[in-house]
Amino acid sequence: MPVSLLALYRRPEGGDEALETFQRRYDQEHTPLMQRVPGLRTMHLAHVSRALTESDLVMTCEMVFDDAAALDAALASPEMRAAGRNIREIAPGLLTLVVVEPDRPSPDLDRPSAEPVSDEHQA
Repeated sequence: MPVSLLALYRRPEGGDEALETFQRRYDQEHTPLMQRVPGLRTMHLAHVSRALTESDLVMTCEMVFDDAAALDAALASPEMRAAGRNIREIAPGLLTLVVVEPDRPSPDLDRPSAEPVSDEHQA
């Protein structure tokens, strides 16, 4: 079953210039390092467009692996260690990493919705 390493990035101090520098270095330095990580199937980068709760998150990255063993092997690889050194340099203190795995089936969102409530009691 696929497993994801989810990276959550907070806004760096220093305003828009600091954010632009982080994003440029992420794109130019970090992404090429991550592309070399063995077992990484997909990498989904997204910028936070708005937060519905108080948050200083500005970007997320979901890295998908075939299974937990593939993730563990990737984490132990020299390529991931190089990427880790790089991200600690360009995003010091800005990163939260979590591993997420499906633990139950997702709801079927394609099923028809429940029948509407009857209006027979209305005049």
